[in-house]
Amino acid sequence: MELKILEQYILGGIVATWLGFALIYFLGLRRSETDDVVELNKQSNELVRSRPQIDGTTDVIIVGAGVAGAALAYSLGKDGRRILAIERDLGLQDRIVGELLQPGGYMKLIDLGLEDSVENIDAQKVLGYALFKEGKSAKLGYPLEKFKRDVSGRSFHNGRFVQRMREKAATVSNVRLEQGTVTSLIEEKGIVKGVRYKTKVGQDITAHAPLTIVCDGCFSNLRRGLCKSEVDIPSTFAALLLNNCEAPYPNHGHVILADPSPILCYRISSTEIRCLVDIPGKKIPSVGNGDMALYLNTRVAPQIPKELRCSFTAAVNEGSIKTMANRSMPAAPQPTPGAILLGDAFNMRHPLTGGGMTVALSDVVILRDLLRPLDNLKDSHVLCNYLDSFYTLRKPVASTINTLAGALYKVFSASPDQARTELRKACFDYLSLGGMFSDGPIALLSGLNPKPTSLVLHFFSVAIFGVGRLLLPFPSPQRTLLGARLIADASGIIFPILKAEGAAQMFLPSANPAYYKSPFLH
Repeated sequence: MELKILEQYILGGIVATWLGFALIYFLGLRRSETDDVVELNKQSNELVRSRPQIDGTTDVIIVGAGVAGAALAYSLGKDGRRILAIERDLGLQDRIVGELLQPGGYMKLIDLGLEDSVENIDAQKVLGYALFKEGKSAKLGYPLEKFKRDVSGRSFHNGRFVQRMREKAATVSNVRLEQGTVTSLIEEKGIVKGVRYKTKVGQDITAHAPLTIVCDGCFSNLRRGLCKSEVDIPSTFAALLLNNCEAPYPNHGHVILADPSPILCYRISSTEIRCLVDIPGKKIPSVGNGDMALYLNTRVAPQIPKELRCSFTAAVNEGSIKTMANRSMPAAPQPTPGAILLGDAFNMRHPLTGGGMTVALSDVVILRDLLRPLDNLKDSHVLCNYLDSFYTLRKPVASTINTLAGALYKVFSASPDQARTELRKACFDYLSLGGMFSDGPIALLSGLNPKPTSLVLHFFSVAIFGVGRLLLPFPSPQRTLLGARLIADASGIIFPILKAEGAAQMFLPSANPAYYKSPFLH
């Protein structure tokens, strides 16, 4: 036992040394991407704005009033823009995702002045994660020590949160929320001039504005032509609500490294815990004929922590099982004058890490700050060229969170391959070491420090840690080969994701000419 503990500390020291040298190198390579964005935002905020009236009654049309749309309507409206936000259903929705807001996302709410949107909805504070694997567990807290105010994660019913944001947007006098279904974009000579939509009473209406922002969610029928929509569906969530039970670690999300793939549990109200069971592949057991209940009771229930198992079984037997396909779509914009995509209509990642709302709110902050200094939006071609910088500025944050979600899903899923199994064990044990070994990855996952260099360093630190365990105390040819396969497997996971996300813009956004575009329209 003492030898094993000594090995862990030796390995930890090796990884810490490697990580330290690498961090020194990367920190000296270039200034922080975050500092670059702050500088641009400061430049925008210092401008004295005088907004001339433009023809018509609307400056910006926003399609969709979910998290991204409602936040954007509020923030642009507060900046003096006249906003028309069109949402297909303004009623309270019952969704099974978008229920966990990471601390990084909460900080974006503060930036937007929307932090009170999590009040009076029975939202729960989230202070970190607990990992479970084969009877062992590890508690991983968010590194919140240096943050002031009430910064933490929040979990809640998504519909209640969205309704609060809509209420906030509706308090701005120049924001108009309307229920209707947008059927198409109005295009003239390649320029989007507005939208056609059908009201809730069936009336067909056309609305015009210099800028249309499409953020109508993962099922968007408008994104074709605005981006290359290559949607992948790696798995499906089966969702349950567990009532009147206590989780092993209060105020923590629970991630169970189950077979065949992860299970998530987190409290969304004072009486309810959401449980999301990931089922890999495109074909899942049928809910209607009872196959799903049988699968959950026989395959999944034995892997649920004992504190939650009875409530899990009761929820399965009640039959209130919802399913939702998990979609992944890298951001691949096709810039179009007069329109821009945002939110899940534009960019999706596996929801394992709960980073979707953080990405959406970060994008809203960036777009708001880019639009702030503009006197008007009438020249569509110039505006489109100027907003090309949005895609570069969003890369470090969005792509870091996207990459982490995709990589962790693959690492946390069970595999018959021995090298992948060793990588999974190494990841659990690495995070269990605590200190810098958990703080760094959790800061990435939570959106508190979404830096691509830190992501790659920690990912390969896990791989090196796994190889070191295989080689200690004495290497053998078989274990050396397995270690080489582990490194190859880790590379095979992360490099394709980085390529799809656009590695050059992730790591060196300032190398892209769009980064330096003037904040003024001439």
